[in-house]
Amino acid sequence: MHRVRPLKLPLIMGLLFLAAVSDPRSPQAQSEEAESSVGHRHTGMHLFERETFGGNGRTCLTCHSRQTGTVSPHDAQARFAANPDDPLFVHDGSDDGLGNGVTRMLTEATILIAISLPPNVRLADAPSARSVTLRRGIPTTLNTPALDPILMLDGRQPNLRAQARGAIHDHAQNTVEPSPKDLRRLALFQLTDRFFSSPALRQFARGGPAPKLPHGSTASEQRGRRFFEDVPIPADGSSKAGLCAACHSGPMLNETNQFVGLPVPPGSRFQNVLVSEFNVAGNPVRDFIFTNPDGTTTVISSPDPGRALITGESQVFPFDNVNAFKIPSLWSIRHTAPYFHDNSAKTLEEVMVHYARFFAIVSNQQVLLTEQEQADIVAFLKLLD
Repeated sequence: MHRVRPLKLPLIMGLLFLAAVSDPRSPQAQSEEAESSVGHRHTGMHLFERETFGGNGRTCLTCHSRQTGTVSPHDAQARFAANPDDPLFVHDGSDDGLGNGVTRMLTEATILIAISLPPNVRLADAPSARSVTLRRGIPTTLNTPALDPILMLDGRQPNLRAQARGAIHDHAQNTVEPSPKDLRRLALFQLTDRFFSSPALRQFARGGPAPKLPHGSTASEQRGRRFFEDVPIPADGSSKAGLCAACHSGPMLNETNQFVGLPVPPGSRFQNVLVSEFNVAGNPVRDFIFTNPDGTTTVISSPDPGRALITGESQVFPFDNVNAFKIPSLWSIRHTAPYFHDNSAKTLEEVMVHYARFFAIVSNQQVLLTEQEQADIVAFLKLLD
């Protein structure tokens, strides 16, 4: 039996190229969008904003706001002050999942997510359980439905219709089943203009040119930009140019480039950046027992193994499963706090504190981000609308 515990994993970046997922911007989806009438789009908006499907009062808009596509602790606090019975706080938005307590939502804005365990995975403290409940943030809908075919933090949903069905079942606790037409209209509505953070990204989704990195006007912004340029990264850490672009490249700044330095193809979408290992959120750590193809077992001690609970793979190398999550797009990042799968970073400044620690560890102290460099990166990130 092999045992892997937090901070015992080989401390270098992890990546995964996810293939064979349905693209909501496929020719079929684009054709459907072109054929849909204004009335159909209005119906989609109604389904998104008002339809509860006979459930617990939640709609899609409950967790995916018009402004940010997600919910922050500040949002939750304002909504609780206005209405303690807001549907946000029912079911998996409550502390115990049964509607009792709101502390977690008010402080972390995480919901309880039930993930089915792969056939080869069991919990050490509940061997007969076939699912595990985890605390995760709410993925933003800004830019994601139309421009990112990888849905959910762990990539478990293949397309928008499946995602909508899953949310209606799991979060809204529906008693009325959505029809295929309902799911189609919900999917099409999420491709409309309101789900883009800028005209440039909307034009890109419609076949226009890919967005370009802004040049920056201040010295800090221009220094921060260097971290996101697609250039080779010296192994000795003598230059930090391109450091962030290794995993935030491509048109949406959400995929690896050719300079990442690991045996993975450009365009990989999953990575372990030690969020579960650091566990700043203080979420409960459990032992997940993986039975490997050769009959051996590997124990992963983690608050959230991420992608590994979808693939059933326990191998740490090439870092694409255990504690790995989707690389998020950086466009509109200043609007979509909090950050990481567990919402453990509430601000971009806290994100950079995490990455300063991360790069120091994975580089064996060769890459050390100064406070000025962290501030420069944040300054540039705030330009990415």
